[in-house]
Amino acid sequence: MPKNSKVTQREHSSEHVTESVADLLAHQEPVDYKRSVLNVTGEAWDKQKEGDEDLDAENRPAWNSKLQYILAQIGYSVGLGNVWRFPYLCQKNGGGAYLVPYLVLLVIIGLPLFFLELAVGQRIRRGSIGVWNYICPRLGGIGYASCLVCFFVGLYYNVIIGWSIFYFFKSFQYPLPWSECPIVRNGSVAVVETECERSSATTYFWYRETLDISNSISESGGLNWKMTLCLLVAWSLVGLAMIKGIQSSGKVMYFSSLFPYVVLVCFLVRGLLLRGAVDGIMHMFTPKLDKMLDPQVWREAATQVFFALGLGFGGVIAFSSYNKQDNNCHFDATLVSFINFFTSVLATLVVFAVLGFKANIMNEKCVVENAEKILGYLNTNVLSHDLIPPHVNFSHLTAKDYNEMYRVIMTVKEGHFKELGLDACLLEDELNKSVQGTGLAFIAFTEAMTHFPASPFWSVMFFLMLINLGLGSMIGTMSGITTPIIDTFKVRKEVFTVGSCIFAFIVGLIFVQRSGNYFVTMFDDYSATLPLTVVVILENIAVAWIYGTKKFMQELTEMLGFRPYQFYYYTWKYVSPICMAVLMTASIIQLGVSPPGYSAWIREEAAEKFLFYPTWAMAILISLIILASLPLPLVFILRQFHLVSDGSNALSVTYKKGRMMKDISNLEDNDETRFILSKVPSETPSPMPTHRSYLGPGSNSPMEMSSAPNGRYGSGYLLASTPESEL
Repeated sequence: MPKNSKVTQREHSSEHVTESVADLLAHQEPVDYKRSVLNVTGEAWDKQKEGDEDLDAENRPAWNSKLQYILAQIGYSVGLGNVWRFPYLCQKNGGGAYLVPYLVLLVIIGLPLFFLELAVGQRIRRGSIGVWNYICPRLGGIGYASCLVCFFVGLYYNVIIGWSIFYFFKSFQYPLPWSECPIVRNGSVAVVETECERSSATTYFWYRETLDISNSISESGGLNWKMTLCLLVAWSLVGLAMIKGIQSSGKVMYFSSLFPYVVLVCFLVRGLLLRGAVDGIMHMFTPKLDKMLDPQVWREAATQVFFALGLGFGGVIAFSSYNKQDNNCHFDATLVSFINFFTSVLATLVVFAVLGFKANIMNEKCVVENAEKILGYLNTNVLSHDLIPPHVNFSHLTAKDYNEMYRVIMTVKEGHFKELGLDACLLEDELNKSVQGTGLAFIAFTEAMTHFPASPFWSVMFFLMLINLGLGSMIGTMSGITTPIIDTFKVRKEVFTVGSCIFAFIVGLIFVQRSGNYFVTMFDDYSATLPLTVVVILENIAVAWIYGTKKFMQELTEMLGFRPYQFYYYTWKYVSPICMAVLMTASIIQLGVSPPGYSAWIREEAAEKFLFYPTWAMAILISLIILASLPLPLVFILRQFHLVSDGSNALSVTYKKGRMMKDISNLEDNDETRFILSKVPSETPSPMPTHRSYLGPGSNSPMEMSSAPNGRYGSGYLLASTPESEL
């Protein structure tokens, strides 16, 4: 025994020494209270139960390697939004200038909050429910709200994976089925399908062949059997990946996280070799500096940062809870955040290289069609041959020659120019056509790929990439549900995973009706945005203001082995809560200003039309927001008025292997204190060791005793001052 221990001091000195729990745990033989005279609860010793507790505490699943964990976090955070949302926002909000507000908000909101979630998950080693019950039981509803939001998002997100699976299997044919409009036979006459002729081949294939979409959300139209089968395949993939927890999902991440980068790099190399690719990239990154002063740009950048990192869903906490206590989660947070950003930029380069190529193709098509109109007007003497510049050759007409001819005709025929029906055919107009989401992946990008040499190969690669991006995010989303539920309610992992996937598939049938795409839009727009913003604000408040920023920084110092930068102290305590509150206010205002609606595909017009949600759909929309937010006030009220136990007065102690672990019993606060030390509460020494603590900026006292247990309301683990102690 160390010579300076208090037990040794007592042997060599007559002076009274008071042992702390920390000393007892560090230097005395482990005692199992259930088998000793310390067992004042009257609880019989159960060997099987003890074995279960040991297994839960010591054999919690862990990542096979640091690489596997990093790939899992990257796979979760890098999703479909990086490919089809970020490029759209970049183009819409000032091109290269948009990167400035995005980077600023990534540093002051994204990185600190991502680090916070990683830290609490690793420190407490529980899912979102257990973590927030531990930190502040009255805000324990945060974990349940996160689970509900994960459920809502998982329902429609897997439908998108189902769409990608459908396109993936349709890509194994040449020519691609969306490259040409179908021919319909009317007796002996063959005509082009009217809906396709009035729109485009890719648009027709998406809305009619894939979705078989109805004209409005009110027209259900029954189930689309093709999409139902694809949804079943998608949920089967997720279930197989999740069935063994991180033992199975971790292995899947090696492929699902790395393969998209292989595809993006291949697409970038191929895209840069396409004619017009440079036009798209230059258009993309030409900064429109005036946009940087627009508050709307900052709001959209903050929202994208928020969702790109998966904050508030619980997936980040779930993944980090399987880490070792001494893992450098600060490095992980920085690495994953900036890999996420660079992936978005890489995807943007790919998208606009390809869209630049498509814009050139469409512009040339426009020039040819309008040149034929002009030739017709020349042959019918509607236009004079004198209007055509002498160097123009209609058999090899360039965009530059057409623009020159167009301006001359517009000047001369100013009064009757509109009647001619000529288009300007400007490349800039094609590049300015903003496309995002499903419109980018399933219409614009698929149309561009039809012009690629070996187009089926590139189509297979593209949709396999989307499947892997979606699968990586779905594994993280489902972990945000399964990990806290399994941790809290001790259900069997395999049974719960299979059951939840089957249940989600049944509920998800609403998205594979003919009107299902409109429900996907509703859930995407409203089920997560506002509830998640509230969740993350409360997470920030729970750690920074209730648990205490100083205390949290102190524990991070112990866990990481170094003191985090003071930057995090300020951002957690002041900057991030204020920024998130502003974002929430802006989101509420946006909901009020923009009446809820959706873009419907009208078959007869072969065009999209904006429609408002009917009353019953508005009721569903409002119910989604309320239901996702309901656990927050409900749990607070129940625990504030002691209608349910929060676990803070139900503590017994197991001395085992140099650790002190919290265990549930029926002891009262005073009973538990007397049980541990046989003293009244006022005389109880702190169970926390004397250690160096970070007290925040400007502190003059580097050393102090911690006066409160770690997480005074918690029901998780309690730190003890031994080398092997862990939460």
